[in-house]
Amino acid sequence: MSRIARIRELGQQVWLDNLSRELLASGQLARWINEDGVAGVTSNPAIFYNAISKDAGYQADLARLKQTEPDAERRFELLVLPDVVAACQMLRPLYDASKGEMGYVSFEVSPRLSHDAAGTLAAARRLWAEIGQPNAMIKIPATAAGVQAFEDAIADGINVNVTLMFSPKHVEDVFAAYQRGLQRRMDAGLPVDHIRSVASVFISRVDTLVDKSLPANAAALQGRIAIAAAKDAYAVWQDRFHGTGFAALRAKGAHPQTPLWASTGTKNPAYRDVLYVEELIGAETVNTVPDATLAAFADHGEARSSLGEGLTEARKQLAALQVAGLDLNVLGEQLQQEGLKLFDEAFDKLLVLVA
Repeated sequence: MSRIARIRELGQQVWLDNLSRELLASGQLARWINEDGVAGVTSNPAIFYNAISKDAGYQADLARLKQTEPDAERRFELLVLPDVVAACQMLRPLYDASKGEMGYVSFEVSPRLSHDAAGTLAAARRLWAEIGQPNAMIKIPATAAGVQAFEDAIADGINVNVTLMFSPKHVEDVFAAYQRGLQRRMDAGLPVDHIRSVASVFISRVDTLVDKSLPANAAALQGRIAIAAAKDAYAVWQDRFHGTGFAALRAKGAHPQTPLWASTGTKNPAYRDVLYVEELIGAETVNTVPDATLAAFADHGEARSSLGEGLTEARKQLAALQVAGLDLNVLGEQLQQEGLKLFDEAFDKLLVLVA
């Protein structure tokens, strides 16, 4: 068994944070699925910019679309949605065999809609219908508007990957919105047993900001806070979705929202390159990793059930962060705004590329 496949034995799914036509056509994605147990795929504007700019396989279709589709954003969608559908179909046997537990592919609504709840919901409905695969997920950011659109999308029966979560407040807001969306659907007499959602909590960017913000007398917290916050979020998730408050929904077949650890490539070269994979392995979770981190773990990663370890120490570290004058909810808002800006910039570059 490969090192990556051992992670699934411990109850966690590994998803690839990449998608391109070459990845599909070369058989590389199929090999990761079949040999290493990769159980899903995510995408974003930066990923598709890299794919389209480097993969010659897009050029003929792009040239044709330039002649037939005047809108650059729609041209981008028509260019890449076939890849999303193909990835869904490649993962469909896993989705079916796992009864919907695994095998998902995520595609993001336009970053330009991040503060437009109605626009986000409309885009989610349109993309969900157009992709037309039960193992698709529509990515929606955890802004205030995005959280409202997310709740509405769940009530509509759409699978959603909530992205750009950085703080305890983001975690609580998203978990609560998921439960409200399910409750609305159940109250309307509609089925809830087929709906899936992941809550994408970003990891490495938290340490990047915290490490440079810590006062000298709190240097011992460097490289500790992102993992500590994830452990705390996992405990909050267990209390909410495995407690009595979710029992009525569970009795109707509803599934807990799944915590997903995102941005798990190590950015600080002083830290172990698989740190945010090794230390965040736990049952009923997902870790979505870029190619380089996936390859690094395949080479030398060690799998163990680490996520549930050291919760008391993690919460002491989070308390020490407060004593040091840093509020993770405030930092989380800064990180979300920075993340939105990066996605906006990547999307603008993408539209120039396909213009």
